Amino acid sequence: MRWRKASAGEAPAPQRSTRNRMLIAALTGAASVFSFAPFGWWPLQVVTLAMLFYQVLRADTPRAGFLVGWAFGFGWCTAAFHWLYIALNRFGGLPAPMAAISIALLGAAMGLYAGMAMGTTNWLRKRWALPLPAAALLVAPALWALFEWTRGWLFTGFSWASAGYAHNTSPLSGYAPVLGVYGISWLVALTAGALCLLQHRTRLRALGLIAAVWALGFGLQFIEWTHASGKPLSVRLIQGNVALEAKFDPAHMQGTLRKYYEAVTAAPADLIAIPETGVPLFPHQLPPGYLDSYGLFARKSGSHVVLGIPLMDSPTRYANSVLGLSPARGVPPYRYDKQHLVPFGEFIPPGFRWFTNMMQIPLGDQTAGPDIQGPFVVRDQKVLPNICYENLFGEEIAEQIDATGATVMLNVSELAWYGESIAIPQHLQISQMRSLEMARPMLSATNSGATVVIDPRGVVTHSLPYYRAGVLAASVQGMTGTTPYIALQNKLLLALAALSIAAAWLLSRQGRKTLQVPGKTR
Repeated sequence: MRWRKASAGEAPAPQRSTRNRMLIAALTGAASVFSFAPFGWWPLQVVTLAMLFYQVLRADTPRAGFLVGWAFGFGWCTAAFHWLYIALNRFGGLPAPMAAISIALLGAAMGLYAGMAMGTTNWLRKRWALPLPAAALLVAPALWALFEWTRGWLFTGFSWASAGYAHNTSPLSGYAPVLGVYGISWLVALTAGALCLLQHRTRLRALGLIAAVWALGFGLQFIEWTHASGKPLSVRLIQGNVALEAKFDPAHMQGTLRKYYEAVTAAPADLIAIPETGVPLFPHQLPPGYLDSYGLFARKSGSHVVLGIPLMDSPTRYANSVLGLSPARGVPPYRYDKQHLVPFGEFIPPGFRWFTNMMQIPLGDQTAGPDIQGPFVVRDQKVLPNICYENLFGEEIAEQIDATGATVMLNVSELAWYGESIAIPQHLQISQMRSLEMARPMLSATNSGATVVIDPRGVVTHSLPYYRAGVLAASVQGMTGTTPYIALQNKLLLALAALSIAAAWLLSRQGRKTLQVPGKTR
């Protein structure tokens, strides 16, 4: 094995072929899945990211840096959401080879973000002649976070398994109300960059930086960003565990409708919620008086009832919605329409109708709701719904809370599409991060799990077992106040990343000036 010459203060590194580096990176990226729920080995993520940076910062060319980063991202993303295969093949009817190819193509596309981050890191290090500490601490972490943020909105966004989600229980969780999940991703990458310096002459400073970042995160966990608002709500969250094969089958439809009605009307509560499309038919398709019977129960019992139901505004416009029924007479039903739709599952991207036509996914071409929608008022609390993977978009939820003053978040989901996979605990981990960012409780009513109550610190306080029918009864205290993340969303993270890159540029200029001074060496 050949060794390339190391720069000052840097340990020599062996040259490996780009192909070997890519293989190592892909396996390392795939191993990162164990840092997320349900495994929770979050220290592993820091180590794997450090291994990526170590390879990229020593790569011979930006092209090699890009390919190694892409391979890491491909392994990371393919392992993290391999469960999409279940939805495409078992329930969507897509042939197995086509479903597997689709997951591989998605992983390849998601890997481009990591590839761009790492290729740009290597290019800037060479163009600006940056020493290893500047590249590892200023450039690589900033670009990693920026491209994770970009993955969250470009082409509608899909930031599932962003690095920060693995740290909902680590000391870095204290930064969630300040910097959000992408800010935590930056700090994870900063820690990984510092680990790359353990063989460098700046190792003591790197260790000090790691200690400071993690100690501050631990301390931030004790700040009370919000305070109690009004009286606690009694809630009942219904988990029907209706088999997906039966949910949209006309032969079983009446049984599904009866099951949810009986569960809802079994006992009163301030708030009773059923999952996304728990009522799987449009109102005009329901048995006569079915919806009215929920309204009658709400008025008689003093309960507020939330139904997941598709609603149609015209023969060509329908939405994945939440319908809220109030006990007060004369109050029109509350309505929330899902506004961030799933590509291929809930809306058809231009040019891909041929692909969606190969699957049998019901309610697959929906209309998005407005960006800002008011909360459902329950007693003296303001309950803000979100549907299924909308809880993935923290900035959008923060904007709605900032605009409406919501005190409680409610997620209704149908995750049976993904079978008995790691999708459910991953989805729960995302909801926990939203609670941390907003410092508000999150209720989750799902068909097969996770039906839970999460407190403002991101801790699950009440839950039902997965894949079993049941009713979760709990008391929930609404919270009011503004976290820095609600006020600024991702602006603070973007500013810090920009400052980091600017600082690296200034260091490169200073280095060039030093070289130009007679008698001075760098």
